[in-house]
Amino acid sequence: MTTTTPDAPAAPIAASLRRLYFVRFGFAIVWAIIVGLSAASITPLSATLLVIYPVFDLVAAVVDHRASRATRPAGLLYVNMALSALAAVGLIVAVMSGRSAVLLVWGLWAVTAGAVQLIVGISRRSLGGQWPMILSGGISVLAGVAFAVQSGNAAASLVGLAGYATLGGIFFLVSAIRLNRTATGAAR
Repeated sequence: MTTTTPDAPAAPIAASLRRLYFVRFGFAIVWAIIVGLSAASITPLSATLLVIYPVFDLVAAVVDHRASRATRPAGLLYVNMALSALAAVGLIVAVMSGRSAVLLVWGLWAVTAGAVQLIVGISRRSLGGQWPMILSGGISVLAGVAFAVQSGNAAASLVGLAGYATLGGIFFLVSAIRLNRTATGAAR
């Protein structure tokens, strides 16, 4: 006789999210280091990196959607994909206008994408390991407001984006570790 627990369908989703979160952690840390070292001015390298981040976020949202399309946040993942695509296009334009424009676009994206991440994290609480995602979404909203405000400063710096990515990466790492219990079918 086979018995199923309510967690059985969650285990494959949790395992996929866990792998994705580990990849997102690695990407965020490497990206942050390179941006931190090249953020003094907008060069072809830093411009490329600025656009790559939301493109990577878009790809991660597609992977997330494929892993969890039967769950409630599927529609929100489409919203996240659209926001990331708009951010990438906005950043292509913004890098030609300067740091202030980059910070404004990044700030608007962080506010909107952070709100979506917060809602998705809340809706996935039953998977476990989502409190770091909930906190990250809330912090992203606050950081986005700070970036938008900073964009009005003539001495605006892009270095804060490296810190933002690092903190986000750490939240992905913590969430991936916490998802291990659900992914392996352990009781919460």
